[in-house]
Amino acid sequence: MNKKITGSIFQCGREITIHELEEIRECVKMFWRLSRSELAQTICEHLEWFAATGANKTDAGMKLLEHLEAKGLLQLPEKRPTRKSGPEGPVQITDRTDPQPEIVGSLRDLGLIRLDIVKDKETMDLWKEYIQRYHYLGYKKPFGCYLRYFFKCERGLLGCALFSGASKSMGMRDRWIGWTEDERSRNQGWVINNARFLIFPWVKVRYLASHVLGHIARRIVRDWEELWGYKPVLMETFVDPERYEGVSYKASNWHYLGMTTGVGLVRKGKKYATRPKKLFVKPLAEDFRAILCSENLVGRVEI
Repeated sequence: MNKKITGSIFQCGREITIHELEEIRECVKMFWRLSRSELAQTICEHLEWFAATGANKTDAGMKLLEHLEAKGLLQLPEKRPTRKSGPEGPVQITDRTDPQPEIVGSLRDLGLIRLDIVKDKETMDLWKEYIQRYHYLGYKKPFGCYLRYFFKCERGLLGCALFSGASKSMGMRDRWIGWTEDERSRNQGWVINNARFLIFPWVKVRYLASHVLGHIARRIVRDWEELWGYKPVLMETFVDPERYEGVSYKASNWHYLGMTTGVGLVRKGKKYATRPKKLFVKPLAEDFRAILCSENLVGRVEI
């Protein structure tokens, strides 16, 4: 038997009131033929619980339903078998990404440097191949919202970059922003991570990396909004000090916050650790702190 609801609860940064909890319980009873995922979608639509893109926060809705079931406040339908798409196959290395003749000289010698967003499958496959072949971390499929760039000049391709979702929890960053745990859970989508940045090894042009990073910073808010429907307000990245100093990020006015601990977000039954990294951030809006700590951030933030 369902227990009595005695107070509101917080889930993924959102307060669920007693009235809303009663409506959720009534919805689950009424639409008992729906699957759990369909119930989560329905609940999110009813609560107007949306991600930064405007899509339903289905994962958060599912966590809420499972939390309520665990507390004995409702009974969910049995889980149905789902067909999961398999992981991407290995990236095949071909001669189209073979090393090219050296590109040397000054920035002025390169002429106009262009940023091209990777959109079509053929270009995306090429981007993956370059990253797999020449970036020390290789290629990993990004989750959620992401944006891939090639940068080039008249002499050819110079490198590529990836921006994707921010780290789930980073104490140093969260304190610098002034986030509470609820604010982070609610507004994390407005922070994006420069997960990959690669200058091809045959490209040896001083100041190129910082120049490209500056070019990206001036464009990415518009590019991200056109692709995902909202404007990010802060970028972050992690630099392995055993490989790089982060000079290019400093030169393009990213702020160095310090070294990470190397310990990831704690999850039940799971552990995650890596080498400590340098953490750099770059605001994309003057009032980024006020935006990221807002209680009513719903996308399409005007900068």
